Amino acid sequence: MSTTVWNTPLTPLAFLRRSAEVYPEKTAIVYGERRHTYAQFAAEATRVAHALRGSGITRGDRVAYLLPNVPEMLVAHFAVPLAGAVLVAINTRLSTDEVRYILDHSGAKVLVVDAALHPVVAPVAGELKTVEEIITVIDPANPGDGTGSGVTYDDLLARGNDEPLPWAVDDESDTISINYTSGTTGRPKGVQYHHRGAYLNSFGEVVHSSHTPDSVYLWTLPMFHCNGWCTPWAVTAIGGTHVCLREVRGDAIWKLITGHRVTHLNGAPTVVTTIMRAPEAVELDYQLVVTTAGAPPSPTTILQMERMGFRIVHVYGLTETYGPYSVNQYQRAWDDLDPERRAALQARQGVGMICADWMRVVDDEMNDVPADGSTMGEIVMRGNNVMNGYYEDPDGTEKAFAGGWFHSGDLGVMHPDGYVELRDRAKDVVVSGGENISTVEVEQAVVSHPAVLEVAVVGVPDEKWGERPKAFVVLVEGERVTEEDVIEHVRSKIARYKAPRAVEFVDELPKTSTGKVQKFELREREWAGTESRIQG
Repeated sequence: MSTTVWNTPLTPLAFLRRSAEVYPEKTAIVYGERRHTYAQFAAEATRVAHALRGSGITRGDRVAYLLPNVPEMLVAHFAVPLAGAVLVAINTRLSTDEVRYILDHSGAKVLVVDAALHPVVAPVAGELKTVEEIITVIDPANPGDGTGSGVTYDDLLARGNDEPLPWAVDDESDTISINYTSGTTGRPKGVQYHHRGAYLNSFGEVVHSSHTPDSVYLWTLPMFHCNGWCTPWAVTAIGGTHVCLREVRGDAIWKLITGHRVTHLNGAPTVVTTIMRAPEAVELDYQLVVTTAGAPPSPTTILQMERMGFRIVHVYGLTETYGPYSVNQYQRAWDDLDPERRAALQARQGVGMICADWMRVVDDEMNDVPADGSTMGEIVMRGNNVMNGYYEDPDGTEKAFAGGWFHSGDLGVMHPDGYVELRDRAKDVVVSGGENISTVEVEQAVVSHPAVLEVAVVGVPDEKWGERPKAFVVLVEGERVTEEDVIEHVRSKIARYKAPRAVEFVDELPKTSTGKVQKFELREREWAGTESRIQG
């Protein structure tokens, strides 16, 4: 006798339905003086979904949002897929031409834009290939200049209704969102996430960042970046509280941390540095979990954060892997190590998250490199938490998945304990006299100097060696140090041949909107007028 098992397709939509039923009166969203309970959160998502359908959106259509981390952006993560559509969250710091490209390439039919960001869209508003309607969100905290507010978010809400919609999908492999890469080596690619991957990665976030129903999560990470590493869905799943933040500033962050007793936040190491160095910074009397990725946090930063009451969760991933794919899983045996050794172990990228497949480090022929902590290879991944593929780019997708695994473009080593350590982006490795020098290793040695706040190391031309490392250094305010001091400090930490031959002190480093240092800008400047071996 056979028994048929009916499986429910996985979708993060189910998270809001559950929390609205279990915690209807609990505060779900905080923004300034605004408060949304979970019942209100679900009701607004339902109303917006109906409104989008009433505006002509059908299954599979793309709906673009160009918003900072305000409640409407959080609602979109549920409302758009609830309408059966695909969310395209656009980087708020892109140029007019870049925004137009994404809108045209994705085929978005509706654009929801913040009033203060409308000037980015205005020059091309009448030239967009597929956008049929532009809806403006007017935020009292920053209402903009009033342009582009013909159809407002309130008008959109008025088109909707409160009739229940199923918090479900027919096919969990349907696309839930398209996230565009930074495009530093050409036009950005549209990375497709499916409902199943978003659902599972959300669980990984809950587990590895230790979220509970008591979580108070501060939105320091842009929601447009890998859908906020799936955290809009994760924090909602566990019934935590979202504290929205329009602009990442040290003073604003600390006001919210102390005012709401924030328990969790995410961000790149540069965001962590901003928090740590803010004049308003204080030592906490409780533990705040900071989940960080984007670049390896230096052991120095980890120790400094711990002294202030922060617990670092170090994760690693890419846009193509829903954000975090691996985590530096802490081992209790590390408690007995000296702080510097323990921090060095914590700076590694670790192992696959609980929802992910195991990471591999492979050579050019897809063979695993020895787990000796020194042989470099490319980090490759696969599984539920890797994208469906690049939207409208079959050639790019085929290349990315050569050999059946997603190629990260990151170089790393495998340690004997099975933990992966990132050594560099393939394009960032400095090849000096035939020796490969990891810029990450050099950067961590530089930033261990007490006078150094931030650093970026790139390869620059050298007549004898082909290229050599150069460090661009931001000093701690009020500190003074010489180029020779920094170089000698690095030589005391790592092999002398790896030390930078030159140090340039700068006021700031070029960064993306998510806090990643844009090394290609530094490289292009240094290689101008020569035949650069590296592009992008």
